[in-house]
Amino acid sequence: MPRANRVTPFGNIEASPARGSLMGNRGDLHDRQGRIVRAWRSKAWISCTLEPRSPSYRVIFDQRGHYTPLFFLDEAVALSAGHRPCALCRRPAYKAFRAALAEGLGEAEQTLSASCIDQILHQARLGRGAGLHLETLGHLPDGGFVLHGRQPHLLLHGKLHPWSHAGYGAPTVFDPATRVDVLTPPPILAALKAGFRPLVQIGG
Repeated sequence: MPRANRVTPFGNIEASPARGSLMGNRGDLHDRQGRIVRAWRSKAWISCTLEPRSPSYRVIFDQRGHYTPLFFLDEAVALSAGHRPCALCRRPAYKAFRAALAEGLGEAEQTLSASCIDQILHQARLGRGAGLHLETLGHLPDGGFVLHGRQPHLLLHGKLHPWSHAGYGAPTVFDPATRVDVLTPPPILAALKAGFRPLVQIGG
């Protein structure tokens, strides 16, 4: 039976046998029996490379006292869920994201430490609990996720790509005037509008 460690664009954690292209964490989500019993423990929601830090490094599953490994189809999913690039193992992506976030929010980049970014994203995730916001598709950037026909879709190159843990389905062309519920948190949308381009698994 697959572990419940795959993350959806809503930020929910589900079980799926499909393999992701990024790993991440939100802290230790386990109980004493190794079951995931909480949605988060740390405000630092990050997305990491699948590559080990060293030949001897080993990811630990289902054990209390260790971070809970989570997996995403791609970076667009991680961003929609509210995860930022890791400042250690994905340093170039983190720096590009921080620069785009600063530009999108109208902030000085040097004021955005990792902990500051985590607080901004944490507040955005809490706000999403009160409901999604509506926007027209023509005003949204590539890399964002929306609800279309009650299913998460990635917006990319003028088309909507239906998401599943296993990959994206056949895309459809959209009417830019169509209003949709947006899944990607507003600060991350701002970074996407400012030019941050996430890694996506289209066609793979």
